[in-house]
Amino acid sequence: MTQTLRIVQLPHAEGLPVPAYASDAAAGLDLAAAVPDNAPIVIAPRQRAMVPTGLIIALPDGTEGQVRPRSGLALKNGITVLNTPGTVDSDYRGEVGIILYNTSDEPFTVTRGLRIAQLIVAPVLRVRIESVASLDDTARGAGGFGSTGV
Repeated sequence: MTQTLRIVQLPHAEGLPVPAYASDAAAGLDLAAAVPDNAPIVIAPRQRAMVPTGLIIALPDGTEGQVRPRSGLALKNGITVLNTPGTVDSDYRGEVGIILYNTSDEPFTVTRGLRIAQLIVAPVLRVRIESVASLDDTARGAGGFGSTGV
């Protein structure tokens, strides 16, 4: 099923490509850095930076935008999205910013137009909260981290 994602490109994103799928079967839309040509962002080792995309988006009702790292940046440069996945709510109308984190020992330079993250549009299931005195038992029970194996 195809839905429409409406976007506004802000002036500092002029000339950059709109989000696009890199292949016919890609799940995520590539997001590009909307930094000035003459003012790239340098992320020092083990530091983070907010990178603008120059985009305002209107997600379809009942969906969220999940901002995820690009595997190539992670593997080749140690660059990831810090709050993976970041969530863009369907009623948010501010500029989408990406919090990048440099896990490497080398500074990383974010240049204009660099594909920095991907956006997955996913359905959201909203729930009704019901307070109860107890919950049903399961085979796992209260077993936490590592309780089902390594």
